[in-house]
Amino acid sequence: MGEVWKARDTRLGRTVAIKVLPSELSVSIQMRQRFEREAKTISQLSHPHICSLYDVGNQDGVEYLVMEYLEGETLLERLARGPLPIDEALRHGTEIADALDRAHRQGIVHRDLKPGNVMLTTSGVKLLDFGLARELDPEGPIQSLTSAPTAVKDLTEEGAILGTLSYMAPEQLEGKKADSRTDIFALGATLYEMATGRKAFSGSSQASLITAIMSDDPPPMRDVRPMTPRALDRLVRKCLAKNPDRRWQSASDLADELTWVREADAPVASRGGPLPSGPLAWAVLLVGVAALLAALALVARGRLPHASRQAGAIRFSEILPDGWNLALPSSLNVGGKSPIAVSPNGEQLAFAATAEDGRTLLWVRPLDSPAARALTGTEDASSPFWSPDSRSLGFFAGGKLKKIDASGGSPVALCDAADNRGGAWGRDGTILFAPSATVATRLQVGLQRVSASGGAPEAATALGAGEASHVGPSFLPDGRHFLYRALLLEQAGAGPIYFASLDSAQRKLLLTASSTNAVYSEGHLLFLLETTLVARPFDTQRMAFTGEAFPVAEDISTLGVPPLGIFSASENGVLAYGRFLRFGNSELAWFDRAGRRTALGDRADYGDVEVSPDGKRAAVTILDPALKTRDLWIFDLARGIRSRFTFDPAEEDTSIWSPDGSQIVYAFRVSGTLELYRKAADGTGAAEVLLADHRNKFPACWSPDGRFILYMVDNGSPTGWDMWLLPVFGDRKPYPFLQTPFNEAQGRFSPDGRWIAYISNESGRYEAYVTSFPGPAGKWQISSGGGTSLGVWPRWRRDGKEITYLAPDGTLMAVAVNAQGSRFEAGEARPMFATRSRGPRWPYDVSPDGRFLVNTVVERERSAPLTVILDWGAGVKKRPAP
Repeated sequence: MGEVWKARDTRLGRTVAIKVLPSELSVSIQMRQRFEREAKTISQLSHPHICSLYDVGNQDGVEYLVMEYLEGETLLERLARGPLPIDEALRHGTEIADALDRAHRQGIVHRDLKPGNVMLTTSGVKLLDFGLARELDPEGPIQSLTSAPTAVKDLTEEGAILGTLSYMAPEQLEGKKADSRTDIFALGATLYEMATGRKAFSGSSQASLITAIMSDDPPPMRDVRPMTPRALDRLVRKCLAKNPDRRWQSASDLADELTWVREADAPVASRGGPLPSGPLAWAVLLVGVAALLAALALVARGRLPHASRQAGAIRFSEILPDGWNLALPSSLNVGGKSPIAVSPNGEQLAFAATAEDGRTLLWVRPLDSPAARALTGTEDASSPFWSPDSRSLGFFAGGKLKKIDASGGSPVALCDAADNRGGAWGRDGTILFAPSATVATRLQVGLQRVSASGGAPEAATALGAGEASHVGPSFLPDGRHFLYRALLLEQAGAGPIYFASLDSAQRKLLLTASSTNAVYSEGHLLFLLETTLVARPFDTQRMAFTGEAFPVAEDISTLGVPPLGIFSASENGVLAYGRFLRFGNSELAWFDRAGRRTALGDRADYGDVEVSPDGKRAAVTILDPALKTRDLWIFDLARGIRSRFTFDPAEEDTSIWSPDGSQIVYAFRVSGTLELYRKAADGTGAAEVLLADHRNKFPACWSPDGRFILYMVDNGSPTGWDMWLLPVFGDRKPYPFLQTPFNEAQGRFSPDGRWIAYISNESGRYEAYVTSFPGPAGKWQISSGGGTSLGVWPRWRRDGKEITYLAPDGTLMAVAVNAQGSRFEAGEARPMFATRSRGPRWPYDVSPDGRFLVNTVVERERSAPLTVILDWGAGVKKRPAP
């Protein structure tokens, strides 16, 4: 394949890109002539959205192209972070269609249009690799030298041909002649993926993918992403017609149609045209004046940062403090509320943020001030919520429900609350909160209530049949009625939203399913449908909906499972929402005890890390940026290369090795639930279902004698996460090992099999402990100060004389241990070296020779600026959501 080099054109003083073709393709005179002829043709394509070809030449028998140097990322890389905003997808689609139109008018058909051949730059898209004819036939004559594609990572991996076939038109798959309408099919598939984040056609094998392209229609785009304009859905469906005669017949027509869709879907105030007259004109004027006066009132006391006016609403970006990002919840938390909170009077924004060193604090930002201020004493705070007078904040930290004055001071603990699962402050001083999903009697409980002065909490709601817990409470304007979300025992995703009262045990079902909690604002209930924030008119007197839902904003980030929506709104119409910029790149690196680092292989979106018993291999999970699913790979640690282990279109997660290294057990998602599968470590044979009981579970460790598999399971019950044992032989009937009123997870057998290290949140935060096996009997705390936001990750050294774990700031800690008979002793925790390890599962492992293999972050995930909208209702078109 080709290579691309960044180079300096010394004659013209400019940076260029040089594509070098393999020397074996340059030995033939005929090949060189064809190459030069095609290069001349491509050089005629002068267009702002086509990568320019500057020169062609030969150096020591190697043919090369000199091309325009581009800075940016490919569309494929961008799609790895999710779908594009609709307006951005329409804009880029129009640019691609314009570029294709120019090429088609020059008699050139691209024939390999796909996200990997589209570069996103600051000046718009750039279409790459024109002149690609068809796949090279290794046994036949080469039709075109430029049909040697540029080498990219996914082209060198097994199964990557699916990424190319996904955009091929039916006539290409049948071997028929391609024309301009073939490119239009590929553009339709690319538009579908840009708007939805999913491929239009997919399959578990090459054969099934081809069948899908030839026979099936992709799901309607609005079923995947509700805010997709109907006109765009229709446009893309016409692009993807199986018969070329039924597609758009020219790229020019397609570009015009995309432009029309973009303008038709834009807010009225952003388009030209005559202004309304009569009573409507006065209504528009009054709305605009009201919004402007609201902004001027804030401007009079300060200045709105980065403010802009859009369709009657005023919005601005809230830049987080330098070096701080929105706080992520623990991976073991479920439910809860957003890390941001708008004050009831709409004048302040509170948020929980985490620094690079792992510290988490509450911050308050008055909207008329250019800077936020941190509240001291709020370390490890999460899920802030405001008092009705907008003067105080409630939050969760250190296993307690606390409150603090928004202007500063010392926080006050109100009661125990082991987990952050959301709170709300009523007008009469009652605070509703969701306790840890556990009680000593093992009876299921709903929300609890406590006075804002503190005291013993009491039950506020009772669970219904099939419900695991109630989370995310939110008061309505009267201060007596409230909303909450019910989490279901058999469903990890969306749950129903209920309306209830402090004065009655009765409740009313409002929504059968919502991706996150709901809040009241400006006569509407706001809630998420997947990642789209929608509003539905709501009458607080009748406590009933009065209209259909309509979209307000899209691409709202969610955190955790079930997800937390990053949005908040005041009753008077101030809305804030946010999202995370996700970076998939990390690398595996060896560290010695002094922290000296040696990187292995290339970068990828690595997940779980598990070193084989002999220390020669590692099982890792890697995210496929195109399919957005994880597969297991086996990493050869000596040679620094990896090979794919699973090829399934669903998600694999968290693997463990058998004691002899001959088998691997991993979690595989089936119908939405993670079940346990087993497969030979050399990749031969089919995978075997080891345990399928319709509960999410993750393998943690295989006992050294091979008899038991320790795994953690989410019961969907008041006991939360528990540790269970699965006998490998006999009847394979699993049974609980650690099942307490708290969460237990991340269990690891000691090398001699007599002890198990694990984590628990019984102290109010996650710490590492050790108990005996087959017990459990006795308990010894190993860590101090808790762990990272994603866990503590205890690991045994292979001689059993040391346990390591990750401290909150990512430092790898070591604790010497001594086990004699039934007695266990642990020494003082000592720091070894700082890491930039990455979860969400096991981020590191210990090799038999005492080194540490760490999944090391290349660039940390960070949050994008928050969006704040004053009078959000004036800035949206109240059209029904599907």
